[in-house]
Amino acid sequence: MGETVQLDEAGFETLVATHHGEIYRYLRRLAWRAAEADDLSQETFLRAYRARQRLTADANVRAWLFAIATNVFRNHVRSERRRRAAHETVRATRREMDLDGPEAEAVAGEVRTLTETTIRGLPLKQRLAFTLRKMHELDYEVIGESLDCSPESARAHVFQALRKIRTSLNGHALPLTEPTR
Repeated sequence: MGETVQLDEAGFETLVATHHGEIYRYLRRLAWRAAEADDLSQETFLRAYRARQRLTADANVRAWLFAIATNVFRNHVRSERRRRAAHETVRATRREMDLDGPEAEAVAGEVRTLTETTIRGLPLKQRLAFTLRKMHELDYEVIGESLDCSPESARAHVFQALRKIRTSLNGHALPLTEPTR
């Protein structure tokens, strides 16, 4: 099915109507929950919509959609794996440091608030690039496409954001809790 050059709104709606069921079923086989597959299929078509202008006349639309769906699922799995590892690390650290008390909760809340405030204070392109890279784990090429800049510029935006976050956090005396052993 390599029929499309520039998809207009109606053409894209037809593409979704034609392929949504098959893409959803593919993702449903990969995902654990139906709601998860639904979210992933929506993300697949959102990404397809954003990339529709780059679709060539001889492209296989079905293969293109499956490639997008596969990448969406891979990103999802990576982020879930990292999220689980981060949660486990936090749980292990809390056990080691006995951070279950109200003082430890207050410290964690202060650090979280300071970090969120610092990120919100970044210039827009740096905040977007940082969020896309560190929160959504996108590669620099995709970030560049999203921000309408080169991958090198996207990398520079993330680097500058990280530098500003580190500088800001290092400039504050964060309370330390000593591990109890």
